[in-house]
Amino acid sequence: MSSQYERELRQVLAGVDKGVESVIRSCSPVEKEKMRLVTQRPFLVVRAAGSGMEGTGDLLALRGDLCFPIEVKSTRAQKLYLSGRTKLQYDAMVHEGERCQLMPLYAHRRKGVRGDSWRIFRVETKNLTGRLRHLSHSIPAFPLNRNGSEYLNWDDGMPLNEFIALVCSSAGSESTALHDLEVRAMRDAKFPSQLPSTLVEELQPAQKISQTPLDVFAELRRRRS
Repeated sequence: MSSQYERELRQVLAGVDKGVESVIRSCSPVEKEKMRLVTQRPFLVVRAAGSGMEGTGDLLALRGDLCFPIEVKSTRAQKLYLSGRTKLQYDAMVHEGERCQLMPLYAHRRKGVRGDSWRIFRVETKNLTGRLRHLSHSIPAFPLNRNGSEYLNWDDGMPLNEFIALVCSSAGSESTALHDLEVRAMRDAKFPSQLPSTLVEELQPAQKISQTPLDVFAELRRRRS
């Protein structure tokens, strides 16, 4: 049954018109508009399940600017607690995410729900950079139970249509670019470039030499006296 939902998500992220229209059938007009953005900026989506490597997830979504390993889960219940194999899967996703500086995702499909029935969560990793680091501020991580362990709560996730709007809209790209500029501006303000002063220091001796002509005969007389 899970392979059915893997195919469903794969067609949406790949921007396949038929697959997108099938998923958004019961969505609101706003949700439909956001979901259709993926047809303009689709991902190459390959099935990673069965690859023999732990931590790759079920799907791998690739695009020029982004890459997400995605684990797909489907339940009728609102919550899914991780234990045994599912906990090992999560730990492997954390390991591979940190090893490769990726942001693995979980896509939770709730059965029997009208509208957008997908919710997106990110796996918490510590060494993200660039756009992935910026996106991590918007995509919710796993909630924690009383014991501090991760679990899936469908209500706490990001709706798939909002995720697609975030990674596929021009506004999302502009927001990322603006964030990068802000980071550079803050870094430059904190650590101003030393190049101008360094150049001045290097040029000062030459400038002094050119501005003060050397009188060879006077220097010889001074040394003899």
